[in-house]
Amino acid sequence: MTVKSVAVAIVSYKSARLTIDCLRSIEAERSVPGLNIKAIVVDNASGDAPAIEKAIKSSFWSSWVTLVRAPKNGGFAYGNNIAFQSAHDISRPDYFHLLNPDTVVRKGAIAALVRFFETHPEVGIVGSSFENLDGSDWPIVFRFPSILSEIEGGLRLGFATRILRRWAVAIETCAVTQPVDWVSGASMMVRREVFDAVGGFDENYFLYFEETDFCLRARKAGFSTWYVPESRVMHMAGQSTKVTEQNVPLKRLPSYWFESRRRYFLQSYGLGYALGADAAAILANALGLLKLIAKNRRDRWIPHLLADLIHHSAFWPGNRFSTGTTHGMGQRP
Repeated sequence: MTVKSVAVAIVSYKSARLTIDCLRSIEAERSVPGLNIKAIVVDNASGDAPAIEKAIKSSFWSSWVTLVRAPKNGGFAYGNNIAFQSAHDISRPDYFHLLNPDTVVRKGAIAALVRFFETHPEVGIVGSSFENLDGSDWPIVFRFPSILSEIEGGLRLGFATRILRRWAVAIETCAVTQPVDWVSGASMMVRREVFDAVGGFDENYFLYFEETDFCLRARKAGFSTWYVPESRVMHMAGQSTKVTEQNVPLKRLPSYWFESRRRYFLQSYGLGYALGADAAAILANALGLLKLIAKNRRDRWIPHLLADLIHHSAFWPGNRFSTGTTHGMGQRP
């Protein structure tokens, strides 16, 4: 039997307890025949490294878990590139598996992704299906954002949503293996050859849109992305970032979300398209807000969303930053 090596990358920021629980679930997967699973935990300068190191030693995980202390909190892309570089320097694994610290892999989840890769050599990226903490399904995959998706997401009008449904970013799907535009970085496995071809994540993204950008670059290089629901992962959404927490009042989105969104459109499609996406988002969300006000449902509106879209838009010359990329591994200061 040919043994396939998997390097699991976990980027932690003030998530020591969650990271340790995630490692515990990975440990159970290491007994699967034909897999050599190792993990690299990157603490993004959060001060949690001593707690994680203590857990590694007390659980006798040091043979398969490596802890790396990042010199700064450079974000999700930055931390994962450190993990990829560390794994690459040690053994050049066949596959890299991104996992959020607020995840727990279910039995066979990692093996299912590897098995799919082994039978589909043309595929470059695969993603798991998710369940919530209560065990309910979270069957969502994604399309690439576009001007039409900005309109669909902002209008909040029934007829418009139905007409524009085919361009919505989030797609509620069923338990069917299928090609998609991009998958969540909460559980994403990448073939080594993808990194060889396109490099690592763009470290100019602090949080959000980095996996969208990565999947788009991979597609342009000839690698497809697939959703593999047989691989099941429990995801406590928002526990590591506090941005996408469920069942809590809507919060103002952080500035880095808008900066990442703007960068995605500028980097991927150019200034003209980014301006169109901004205009569409601002107009659609203005109409959506009027609808919510008319229905007395302001509680469903993200605070300051319209003002933040305007403030961070590419209409302001100062927001049209250089689209130079920081791809690849080993390019951090």
